[in-house]
Amino acid sequence: MIKFKINEKEVEARPGWTVLETARQYGIEIPTLCFHEAVTPSGACRLCMVELREGKWSKLVASCIYPAAEGINIYTETERVQNVRRWIFEMLLSECPASDEIRLMAKKHGVINTRFAVQNPDENCILCGLCTRVCEEVVGLSAIATLDRGVHKKVGAPFLRPTEVCVACGCCVTICPTKAMQSRIDSVRSRSFMPLSKENTYRREATI
Repeated sequence: MIKFKINEKEVEARPGWTVLETARQYGIEIPTLCFHEAVTPSGACRLCMVELREGKWSKLVASCIYPAAEGINIYTETERVQNVRRWIFEMLLSECPASDEIRLMAKKHGVINTRFAVQNPDENCILCGLCTRVCEEVVGLSAIATLDRGVHKKVGAPFLRPTEVCVACGCCVTICPTKAMQSRIDSVRSRSFMPLSKENTYRREATI
């Protein structure tokens, strides 16, 4: 077992565990959006940032991808960490203002407004990549893709054409943290597929 400290509390982790996985084992809350146990972590949303200290030296790391290591000291609620979270929530409120989930989560952390300009009032996708990862890693397909770059980045069917590769399993809808995929699923799957059946719904819930 690997021994280290989180918020001055000694914890133990199995080889291969991340800081986030260890924290969850001990009931230590670290906010996340792009993390899900069913898929490979990516560190995309950066909400899970924590402070790693070593003497007078410290740095911020994404706990969902930072491996547990012997003797490290992790802090989850320092002023530096909280400041980063506030900035991230403000950016999320401007990028996906239509998401009730983001507003509630931001409010819980003391953020109710954003200083950044809102480009699309109807947007609720945070581009976390969970839908693309679950489609590829769990379902074994690649019916969903991340398209374009920068401010034009979006999620949809490869080449913006509905695909018959989609089997209408609903995994992407289930794993989406903001329910954004509910309004996008029809643009991904071919019209040759009917809405989710009870059998596919059972399969979806059993998979995720």
